[in-house]
Amino acid sequence: MPKPHHHATELWAIEGQFTQLIYSPKGGIEGLLIDTDGTPTQFVTDPQDASVGEMLRALQPGQQLRIEGAEEGPSPKGESAHFVYRLARVAAIDGVEPTPAVAHAKAKGRVLRFNYAKHGEPNGVVLDNGDFVHTRPDGLAALGLQIGDQVVAEGPARPLATGEGRVIEAHSVNGQPFGPGQTA
Repeated sequence: MPKPHHHATELWAIEGQFTQLIYSPKGGIEGLLIDTDGTPTQFVTDPQDASVGEMLRALQPGQQLRIEGAEEGPSPKGESAHFVYRLARVAAIDGVEPTPAVAHAKAKGRVLRFNYAKHGEPNGVVLDNGDFVHTRPDGLAALGLQIGDQVVAEGPARPLATGEGRVIEAHSVNGQPFGPGQTA
């Protein structure tokens, strides 16, 4: 059963049966509801996180889950109907640890446009094949890519939330090692 009072940054492992997905007003998956010994418990996530949404979409009602999360705390919008946690990770589905749906992929194409981080700085490029190559802002600056440039990028890939194209976390761009802690 969920713990009703604890420090908000402490992670708790909570077990229960999957009941339903929780949708954002824009139609994305922003969490799930589980039944924990008759008590509804909600876990929220970022609806923009396609990898989490992909895993949650595959769940079936009644599956036994073990989820790690931190209590969200009181909302300025009012009291919650049940316990609410920020999802850290799904630790087990029917007793088995899920494997991330990440595959290593190669993306080839021409730069169609830049993609922008929430704060407005370009953080990668969208290719003419629909793939988004994520480089982070400093990586994109170091690469010096321009609209129309040919790109071959390699790294872990996941489907985009739109279902068209993938996001490639760049580990190699145009044959050069690339990624966190490296420069192009």
